[in-house]
Amino acid sequence: MNLKKGYKQLVAEAEQQIQAIDSSELKARLENLDESVVIIDLRDVREVKREGKIAGSLHIPRGMLEFWVDPDSPYYRTEFDKAKELVLYCNKGWRSALATQSLQNMGIENIVHLKGGMEQWQKDGGAVELNKS
Repeated sequence: MNLKKGYKQLVAEAEQQIQAIDSSELKARLENLDESVVIIDLRDVREVKREGKIAGSLHIPRGMLEFWVDPDSPYYRTEFDKAKELVLYCNKGWRSALATQSLQNMGIENIVHLKGGMEQWQKDGGAVELNKS
């Protein structure tokens, strides 16, 4: 199988079209977190169970994101009713870059992703909420 574009090129192209924040910017947003800012963990459920998640974030598996944010979808989540800004993250920032681009293409304007993802968040000493089960 020959690819015309690999994941690295897709992510690089997405990063040119989207906005990213770093761990310190996310920490500042978390200090003033309200229901208008929705922080979304796109990682696989196994990653979340194993490593926890950023405190206050909503877990949405990457494959369901577009369906959960679209009010016309039968999978729409009411967490988005009052959302004014979305912050997406994954493990390394790759999935969240592509997902941010996808939601921008759907018309969502106030959206950013966490540069470096959960790995960078943990390196920078960000708070993690562990799975309680």
